[in-house]
Amino acid sequence: MPQIVQLLASPVRRFQGRPADGPDPAPPGELVQVVHIRAGLGIVGDRYFAKPAHRDASITVIASESLPDGADLTQVRRNILTSGVDVDALVGSVLVLDSGDGPVRLKVQRPANPCAWMDAMIAPGAWRALRGRGGIRCTPLDDGVLRVGPVAVLVEEPPAQAR
Repeated sequence: MPQIVQLLASPVRRFQGRPADGPDPAPPGELVQVVHIRAGLGIVGDRYFAKPAHRDASITVIASESLPDGADLTQVRRNILTSGVDVDALVGSVLVLDSGDGPVRLKVQRPANPCAWMDAMIAPGAWRALRGRGGIRCTPLDDGVLRVGPVAVLVEEPPAQAR
C-alpha cells in the first residue's frame, strides 16, 4: 500500500551559497507528522508558502524509491516523501492524496530537478543519480491535511484543453 513516509515544513531555506560551504542550520521540528495545505498557496509554515515566485511549485514530492538508503527529506528538501508512488511519471497530471482527512489534489507542474547540493548532503554522485528521479513540483488545488502513514492515491489526467 502506498505511504507518506515523511513530511517536511521548514520555515527557512537552508541551501544557500556554495554546497562546499554547507547548509544553514536546520530549525527544530521541520519534519512533521501532519501538514496543512492551502489551495494555491502551499504548506502552512513552509518557506515557500504564499510566495508569488513559487505559487506554481509550492509543494514538492519525491519517491523514497529514488533515494539511496538512509537519505530523507532533510537532505533533499522536498516536502512529501512517498513510497509506492512513481511520482516522476506524473508531470502534467493531478496527483490526489488522501491520508484519512479527505482528498488533496496536487497539479503536477514540472520535475523537481536535483542540484549540486545533493552531492554535499547525500553523497558524491547523488546529483547525477537523482537526475530524472528528483521528484515533482506541484500546485495545491484544495485546502486539506496530509499525514504520515498509509495514503490512498489517485492520478487524474487533466482535461484536454488544460494540457
